[in-house]
Amino acid sequence: MDLIAHRGFAAEAPENTVAAVERAGALADAVEVDVRRCGSGELVVAHDATVDRVTDATGRVSEFSLAELRALDVLGTGEGIPPLSAVLDAVPDGVRVNLELKESGVAADAVAAADAADVDVFVSAFDPDVLRAVADADPGTPTAYLCTLRDDAPVATAAGLGCEALHPSFPLCLVTRIVGRAHDAGLDVNAWTVQRRSVAGLLDVCGVDGVIADASVLR
Repeated sequence: MDLIAHRGFAAEAPENTVAAVERAGALADAVEVDVRRCGSGELVVAHDATVDRVTDATGRVSEFSLAELRALDVLGTGEGIPPLSAVLDAVPDGVRVNLELKESGVAADAVAAADAADVDVFVSAFDPDVLRAVADADPGTPTAYLCTLRDDAPVATAAGLGCEALHPSFPLCLVTRIVGRAHDAGLDVNAWTVQRRSVAGLLDVCGVDGVIADASVLR
């Protein structure tokens, strides 16, 4: 099973920061980060639509300039909210990057940033239209469809989008036959978000190809 560092192992480092990615890159097979557009137009790495949870500031990411976001303090660590370019530059050679696109209108720029950094990426999203935009920007960029128990026919959706992988919430792997169905459709399965070694073990038995995890100790 591959180990994919969720937000750069969010339980062990300030999530979605350069420091987290540098650390996780030495420990994981791939690093997952979240991508949005900030108020000055650049792509930045942030999970939430607002900065409220991870900094002492308030407001939407889209209302801050890149300079303002970099000056914020993520979870009291001194790390700022970084541009995507800085995060891609921090990834060690040989480590894949999972770019989760959190909004529409960023696909083409995200793919271009990965190409410029010469980093091996795959792109995931909950929104099928976002994944279609990735395919339009670069048909060669691998994609993964994110799904939960609420989704109808996720395997068919992923296959129809031409995805390389399906990224289901981990309970979906444990209580349904989605792993086998996905494999039959030629899709890899990476389950999220795993926080306990016991759950990782159960997912291994289920045959998942990777776990998107908050901690490196799950290996």
